Amino acid sequence: MNHSLTPAELVALHRAVVTDPDFAGLPLEALRPLPTTGLAHDHFRLGDSGWLIRAPKQSQFGFGALDNLRYQAACFQRASTSGHAPRFKRLIPPQSELPMGALVVEYIAGRAVRMPEELRMLAPALTTFHSLPLPLAEHRPPLLDGSDAVAAELRTIRAQAKFLPDANLHPDSQAQFAEEMWWAKRFAAESADLRQPCRLIATDAHPGNWLIRTDGRAMLADWEKGQYSSPAVDLAHASLYTSTTWDVVAAGAPTLAMIADFYQTWLDHAEPRLAAAVRPWLLPLRRLVWLRAITWCAKWRVASQRARQTEKRTAASVEDWSADNSDAALVAHVKNRVDHYLDPAVMSEVRREWAADSPLHDL
Repeated sequence: MNHSLTPAELVALHRAVVTDPDFAGLPLEALRPLPTTGLAHDHFRLGDSGWLIRAPKQSQFGFGALDNLRYQAACFQRASTSGHAPRFKRLIPPQSELPMGALVVEYIAGRAVRMPEELRMLAPALTTFHSLPLPLAEHRPPLLDGSDAVAAELRTIRAQAKFLPDANLHPDSQAQFAEEMWWAKRFAAESADLRQPCRLIATDAHPGNWLIRTDGRAMLADWEKGQYSSPAVDLAHASLYTSTTWDVVAAGAPTLAMIADFYQTWLDHAEPRLAAAVRPWLLPLRRLVWLRAITWCAKWRVASQRARQTEKRTAASVEDWSADNSDAALVAHVKNRVDHYLDPAVMSEVRREWAADSPLHDL
């Protein structure tokens, strides 16, 4: 799947890269594009230097171009101290011929996660992020503060649900969504006064964002959406059906027993006090993260039909889900996944995970 940069943008990117003494003399052809498998970035290896360009196509959080880069830079800088995320090197600011700018981060030499059997390998790596010291509230920016994870997830769900009327959902899918929203609102009200654990999380922890190095270390390579919130959000997003079958390569649905084993592996590796604090939130936040995924699908179904945003360098928000931003093969893959996840039979099957007889209740 091909990158989205124009020849002029690629030249501008190269010109910016070689201003770094470490890359002086690097020829244009040494910017080697990697297959594009996501809707937010293109990636280019910088020769054999051990570094990688992340060239944004948009901001999923709705930031402006420069703020998007600054946010991601902070995510990489904080997450990399765990040893399981790429190191940050440099921010290339937006410019007229490169309106979204770029980041230079560590290139991770590794392979895709073999799903579903390697899902459990991600759990110990996640604990390294979740075990990092929590900064005081005033030191958390620019990262978002989702310390009330239930409220934060529900805000996102409600914002994305505004696209539902135009998303052409099957009536049964609409009914299932309404039932889950009724539960979500009730749960949010009942848990409003309860303290929730808060740590650095990736938010977007699906298996396609991971690489397994030759030494077996699991590395979470995508840190666009880090924030301070509940580790239960990451555990859900790494293991839900809408995540484990999302990626072009790292895809394979785990059984409920595998999912329970993944959760238990995290609980066994996490600090005991953190594990005890997170445990009651595991299943409720799984339901909420699934609702976030489903409403995002509805949003993409609508927003992908819009024209590509122009003048991104100075726009207040560069959130742009237009299909024009990506290779046709990638768009077709995403459409297939979105249609599948919004199918009423698929929704019903996922909801069995929190039915009364689900083994996930035994965690």
